[in-house]
Amino acid sequence: MKWGTPRPTQPIQQKSFHQWTLPGGELWAVFYRQNGHYLVRLIDLADFLLTEDGTSVTVYPVPGVSDETIEHLYRNVITPLALSRQHKLVLHGSAVAVDDHAIAFIGESGRGKSTLAAEFATSGYSFLTDDGLQIEAAEDTFLVHPSHPSIRLWDDSRKALIPEETEIAPQIDYTPKARLLADERVAFCKEARQLKYLYFLGEENSETISITPVTGQKVIANLAKNSFLLDMEEKEMLAHQFGQLAALARHPIFFRLDYPRSYAELCEVRKVILKHAREGSAIEIE
Repeated sequence: MKWGTPRPTQPIQQKSFHQWTLPGGELWAVFYRQNGHYLVRLIDLADFLLTEDGTSVTVYPVPGVSDETIEHLYRNVITPLALSRQHKLVLHGSAVAVDDHAIAFIGESGRGKSTLAAEFATSGYSFLTDDGLQIEAAEDTFLVHPSHPSIRLWDDSRKALIPEETEIAPQIDYTPKARLLADERVAFCKEARQLKYLYFLGEENSETISITPVTGQKVIANLAKNSFLLDMEEKEMLAHQFGQLAALARHPIFFRLDYPRSYAELCEVRKVILKHAREGSAIEIE
């Protein structure tokens, strides 16, 4: 990433082709095409200018926004979008290493991806990513690549799961989430692992732990909904993205995971996931 001179947000006299909003409806990101480049404006934070092929990024921070915030945005928002222009498949998901394989958790913000990664990483296993799940086809299988060695957690999750001695990275400007750096207490896996199972996280709190198969068009729909994709209108890119998702969806590795959203239950949830990952049959526990 190249650093441009900080500049106040200036009006852009053209129509955006895409927008992201936060759960409360606030505008979070706006996407423009400009002279063979993409401009991604993260509101009140920075403008990121990407080449059409996603191989070069220049950032123009809003004055006063910290360097740590810009680096975080680059790693967690811009890099996955840039990788999509390089025909890489990146999903909103976390992943952990279990028995020399990877198991992954897919879901929108707030579903528990990072909490599950932290639960495994503090219980004798290691995490590969807490978001920005990069999956690469490799012969007749798929690999999950590690990302940055840190986990972002809300304060209640941090207090419930993370040892007090764990190093906390400098606070970023736009979210109260803490970013915990991997160490001997929060283990990180530095090498790619073969993907064994992928779990779609249920939308609501459940009174029971259940793992049920997901197949067919439901798999592709869930993967597409949780994909990073910079330009959703570019036909060639969409066709390539769909081809990657369809190839992945043909493998019988997808399940829906429902579980109680309670820290007291997380240990049991982890044990059930491990049992399923090793045995492969559908599970429901009262």
